[in-house]
Amino acid sequence: MNPEEYDLIVIGTGSAMNIVDPMIRRNPDMRVAVIDKDEPGGICLTRGCIPTKILLYPAELLRDIERAGKFGIKAEINKVDFESIMERMRSLIYRDINMIKHGLSHSRNIDYYQEIAEFVAPYTLKVGNKLIKSKMIFLCTGSKPYIPPIKGIDKVPYLTSDDVIHMKKLPPSMVIVGGGYIAAEYGHFFSAMGSKVIIIGRNPQFLPQEEPEVSALAKRELSKHMKIITNHEVVEVQKALGGKKKVIAVDKATGKKVAVSADEILIAAGRAPNSDILHPEKAGIETYGPGWIKVNDYMETNVPGIWAFGDANGRYLFKHVANYESKIVYYNAVLGQRVKMDYHAVPSAVFTYPEIASVGMKESEAIEKYGKDGILIGFYKYENTAKGEAIQAKDWFVKVILKSDDRKILGAHIIGPWASILIQEIINLIYTKEQDPEPIYEGMHIHPSMSEVVERAFFSLMPVEHYHHMLRHEGLE
Repeated sequence: MNPEEYDLIVIGTGSAMNIVDPMIRRNPDMRVAVIDKDEPGGICLTRGCIPTKILLYPAELLRDIERAGKFGIKAEINKVDFESIMERMRSLIYRDINMIKHGLSHSRNIDYYQEIAEFVAPYTLKVGNKLIKSKMIFLCTGSKPYIPPIKGIDKVPYLTSDDVIHMKKLPPSMVIVGGGYIAAEYGHFFSAMGSKVIIIGRNPQFLPQEEPEVSALAKRELSKHMKIITNHEVVEVQKALGGKKKVIAVDKATGKKVAVSADEILIAAGRAPNSDILHPEKAGIETYGPGWIKVNDYMETNVPGIWAFGDANGRYLFKHVANYESKIVYYNAVLGQRVKMDYHAVPSAVFTYPEIASVGMKESEAIEKYGKDGILIGFYKYENTAKGEAIQAKDWFVKVILKSDDRKILGAHIIGPWASILIQEIINLIYTKEQDPEPIYEGMHIHPSMSEVVERAFFSLMPVEHYHHMLRHEGLE
C-alpha cells in the first residue's frame, strides 16, 4: 500500500491548530492531515482546564456564600444541583467541540481522521487502515493520567480526571490519590459540592510545586473542608462493604499504615506520555524518561521536519505553555527563523479557595543561584490594604523575589483571591529583557483596589533572614 502524501501531518487538535490556520492562509492549496483519536479541541477543552474551571466557579460561589455572614448577610444554601452543574459544563464544552469538529470536517484543505495514529516508518504513519506520509509533522499528542503501580488497582473501579466530566451523581465520599494541583482543585470542587473528601499525597508538602509557606497556608485553608494527608504512599486498594473502596497508605516517615474508605477513588497522581500508542521509535524519534518526546531549544525532534510541543515533550504540562510553544514552532518550522523557546518564567495557577499563582524562581532556586545575600524578598498581606480589609482577607499574601544588586525580578508567588489576575502585572515585566520592576514603582495603582497588594510587596523588600523571622512572627511558617 502506497502512503498518501500530505504537505503537513498534525497529530492532536489542541495548540497545534494555532499553526494550521495561518499556514493554510499562507498557502491556500496545501493539504493537511489532522488526526485526533479523541474529541477535537485538545485536552484543555475536552477534559482538562476549561471544564474544570467551569466546575470550580460554582464551588467558589458556594464558599463565598458561606462567608456572607462576615458581612452582615444572612444566607443559606438550600440545594446544590450537582447534575445541573455537570450538565452546564458539558453543554458548554460540547458547543465548542462540535464547532471545531464541523470546521475540521468541512475544510477543503484538511482531511480529518478521528483515529489512533502510530508511526510505522520514518515520516510515515498508520491511521486506521490507511498509511499517510509527510516531510513535516507536528506532534501535539497530549498526555494521559498516570496510574501508579498500586496493588489491587486493576481490580477496583476508580476515576481519573478524564472520567470526572462524565459524572452524573455526586459521590457521598471520595479519596483522592495525589497531592498536586489536580488533586487540590478536584478536592475543592467535590468538597464544595458536598462530598466528604480525603486527599492522600506522597510528598511531604501539599502542592509541592509551590513555595512551602504558600502550600502550608493552602493546606490550612482547604483542610477546613476536607482531610489532607501528606507524606503517605498509597500501597493498596481493595473493594469494601457496601460498594465502597478501601485505600491503604503507608506513612513514609514512620512506616505506619492508614486505611480509609470512600464511595469513589480519584487517581490524580500526575500525567504520562502517549508514546506507547504513537511508537515514535519506529520513526527514529528520540524520547526520554517514561516516553516524553525529546526536542531541542527550537522545539524540533532529532528527526528534521518533525516537531513536538505541548504535553508531548513533557517539559511543562500547561495549555499556556503549549500555546507559547506553538508560536515558536510557527516561527521556526513555517517562517524558517531560529527562535529559541524561553522557559525562564513559566506561570501557573491553582484554582482552589483561596487561589494560588506563581511565576519564575522559587526562593530556594534564587538562593542556590545568587546566594542569600544576592536576593531580596518582598512580602505584603491582602488584609493590610483597604480592599483587603473590605473583603476581610486573612493571611493571604504576595511574595516577590528580586536580585539585590540590580533589582531584577526573579519570581513571584501569590495566595489569595484573584491571584491568577494579580500576578499578570509581574509576568509581563519578567518577560521583558531587563525584568525591571520600575513600572510597578512608578505606575499608578487604582485605590482602593486589590492590585495595591502587588505594588506594596515591591515596596516591602527585606533580606532573606528578616523575611523568615517575619513569617514566624505572622504564624505563616
